[in-house]
Amino acid sequence: MTAGPILSLRHYRDELIAHSHDHPQLVFGLRGRLDFEVQGHGAQVDRQALMVVPAGAHHACGSAGGSHCLVLDVPGEQWLHAQLGEHADASRRLLERPGAVGLDSRQQQLVDWLAASPGDDPLIARQGATLLLASLNAPLAPGPAAQRLPYPAFDAHIEQYAAYPLQVADLARLAGLSSARLHARFAAECGQTPMDYIRQRRLLKARQLLRDTRLPIGEVGARVGYSSQSAFGAAVLRAFGCSPMALRREPGDN
Repeated sequence: MTAGPILSLRHYRDELIAHSHDHPQLVFGLRGRLDFEVQGHGAQVDRQALMVVPAGAHHACGSAGGSHCLVLDVPGEQWLHAQLGEHADASRRLLERPGAVGLDSRQQQLVDWLAASPGDDPLIARQGATLLLASLNAPLAPGPAAQRLPYPAFDAHIEQYAAYPLQVADLARLAGLSSARLHARFAAECGQTPMDYIRQRRLLKARQLLRDTRLPIGEVGARVGYSSQSAFGAAVLRAFGCSPMALRREPGDN
């Protein structure tokens, strides 16, 4: 069981918080952006997004510009079963998977309503927490078929700016999504993170430059965002199983 309230409003600042606790936790974005990392899963939590922190998971967070969040501290297994009954298993599966989850507009409205409600009312807190968990378990209402992410636009942007620092926020802006929702969509559609995708496209561009030009290897690395030739060589080895020089010698259709 948690010692504090089930639902609470919290303001995160730029000082880093790093800890763990023995109960699951859901952190819902209200205003600002919160940089969050839990067991290797990193994302920015803002509106229409939440971060799942499983019980016992070490996590760290901070916000350079300040972030307001609604936090749901799930009391425990007995509470979960008592409140959700046969739907507790679905909530349990959600609470065991660390990482960012996107919300639809109706779920965000519920978060906003609870954030504006009296935080010291135990009935509102208990029933509100139950409603939040139930809304995350329920399938979305039928609507227009969801479009896939705009990969051609992503590819064009990465191609144009491959030599410069690229951020997940750049792709999120092109897709019209928050960074957390973009993470969730990439996981569902590609099984990888946005940064993995950026890295993959950069290295594919590097392979093309190695095979089709006589640019020095260091220059090729610089053109795809690697300031160190050794770091570039290590990345190529991990991606393609050989060094940049060996990749340059391979036939183009291999």
